Amino acid sequence: MSGVVVHQHHGNGFMGVLAVFLAVVIVYLLITVGELAFERMGFNSFEYILILAGTLVGSTINIPVARERSTEPLLEVQEVRVFGLYYRVPRLARREVSTVIAVNVGGAVIPLLVSAYLLLGHASLVAYAAAGSVITAILVHLMAKKVKGVGIVTPALLPPLAAAIVAYLLAPGSPAIVAYISGTVGALVGADLTNLGGLTELGAPMASIGGAGTFDGVFLTGLIAVLLVPFL
Repeated sequence: MSGVVVHQHHGNGFMGVLAVFLAVVIVYLLITVGELAFERMGFNSFEYILILAGTLVGSTINIPVARERSTEPLLEVQEVRVFGLYYRVPRLARREVSTVIAVNVGGAVIPLLVSAYLLLGHASLVAYAAAGSVITAILVHLMAKKVKGVGIVTPALLPPLAAAIVAYLLAPGSPAIVAYISGTVGALVGADLTNLGGLTELGAPMASIGGAGTFDGVFLTGLIAVLLVPFL
């Protein structure tokens, strides 16, 4: 009897180890690099850990605030019997779709509270932060795209780069704070708030303002914008 060579597949184990490794790297970067960014805005290590923990936990919490309803066309197939034979006849119908509008705690509420706290301690930057937020929101809105079944998506690095450049030009003396506020507020307004209309067309049961991508959206936009400022 000839021997049979059996190859054991180790792909699942390797992918599991790789996933754990990437998770550790991401957490390490969030703690170290993120702490550096927040130190530039005047926060200490303990305050940053509280903000990061609140963002992580809050990213799983969505607070419903409204519900948007609309109708969309639907192609149905109806069976019709004629002289003992069945025929499939397409018929155009309409169905009601509903999308819950919610606010994400980690991706919207906490970044806005941090921005408000920064402005309270730096009243002289209010005008610069407001102008930067408006400009960044316009740019983000132009970049944002509605993807059916997914939601609103934006390029990962372009929004924070735009916020960093705007902050550097408007407030070269205190660009870090203006960059963070412009990035967070600009991302929320430009990507989410200005695209609330027609969300039911995307086919998503919930549209979360600041959610569904907290760390590649609002949180990272503000954080990366602060880190990019010294390189401009």
